Amino acid sequence: MPICCAGSIALLSGCANDDLSDLNAFIAAEKAKPKGTIEPLPEIKVVEPFIFNPDGLRDPFVPLEQTAEASDSAAEAGTGIKPDLTRPKEELEAFSLDSLRMVGTVNAKTGLWGLVKAGDSTVYRVKVGNYLGKNYGKVIRILSDKIELMELISDKPGSWREQQASLALAE
Repeated sequence: MPICCAGSIALLSGCANDDLSDLNAFIAAEKAKPKGTIEPLPEIKVVEPFIFNPDGLRDPFVPLEQTAEASDSAAEAGTGIKPDLTRPKEELEAFSLDSLRMVGTVNAKTGLWGLVKAGDSTVYRVKVGNYLGKNYGKVIRILSDKIELMELISDKPGSWREQQASLALAE
């Protein structure tokens, strides 16, 4: 044991050098180098604030309702079954019925809603009375496993007939 202590003291005594000239030379050389320039901060663009005023605009979360007046005027025409060409088209009427798939249902306070996935991979919410497909298909009933609709098919110019169709729940 005394030999180990003596060896350790001998090794540590070699570390006690007071010559710091190489360190001082390095510090002096670094201080003598020219200083670099700092890039200025990018200019901040002032964005004009926009104040959104929803007064008088339609609530996007409330579905469009067909007015009673529009349905009464169509009944008064008395020329048989025909599509209402004056009503605004709904989003799902841009897709053919073959490209639409039922992917589920949502039970809300207002009733059962169907979830339909379109060809652009967007899922839409439909209820009874909504339209979908290119043949003026109107949703007449939503069940847990399918959406039933009534389409208007043109037999000949000016003559229309109703045809039932459905979207089954995709597995």
